[in-house]
Amino acid sequence: MPLEITTSTFEETVLKSDNPVLVEFWAVWCGPCRQVGPVIDRLATDYDGKVTVGKINVDEQTDLAERYRVMSIPTIYIFKGGEVVDKLVGARPYEDLKMVLDKHV
Repeated sequence: MPLEITTSTFEETVLKSDNPVLVEFWAVWCGPCRQVGPVIDRLATDYDGKVTVGKINVDEQTDLAERYRVMSIPTIYIFKGGEVVDKLVGARPYEDLKMVLDKHV
């Protein structure tokens, strides 16, 4: 299961992670977010131990959404070494996200 990332856990979970981190910015009311949810869950399982997978609720963590200039959701960031190395906007199929992740593992 993806981790629920908050402002208080962001630095430790994302920026200081030894593994690449996939972060989905999402909201409960977002239809495309619900569509990509099972894909994010599958990635969390398939990449367990290799990639940290987490979700940030933009309605609850507005400061993080502003900090990373999230204009539409879902927005998916890949972090490596505390830096953003990839960004995807919109719901994407498993194969697209897997291809992007594989570049960073």
